[in-house]
Amino acid sequence: MSRFLDTNILLYSISRDPYEAAKRDIAIGLLDQQDNALSVQVLQEFYVQATRSTRPDALPHDLATGLIRTWLRFPVQDITLSVMSHALDIKNQHGLSYWDAAIVAAARAIDCNVLLTEDLTDSMNIEGLRIENPFR
Repeated sequence: MSRFLDTNILLYSISRDPYEAAKRDIAIGLLDQQDNALSVQVLQEFYVQATRSTRPDALPHDLATGLIRTWLRFPVQDITLSVMSHALDIKNQHGLSYWDAAIVAAARAIDCNVLLTEDLTDSMNIEGLRIENPFR
């Protein structure tokens, strides 16, 4: 089964912060693998955060969109009404923020069994989806 990558993986892959060098290397290694999946939400969040004017190493539009196009080689889950509805249920049942619940719902919709993120509790299991922090 595929691993679902959260936005922080994509953002660490472009970081120029010397304190994030180890995380950047891990993120790049993950993106070099083939068994990944993403969602439209993850790609949108990446674009917004990578290009924001207050980011010290902000990417220009063309570079950010070029990276997004390369990541389209992975399966990408659309944000559908079904995914949104499931996210609302997950938020209610597990106490996550809506945006984290939407990531979990998208990962389940695309049949992933692992979500790689540093934003949720490592080793947590939500509806058969194992949360793993690749940076621990």
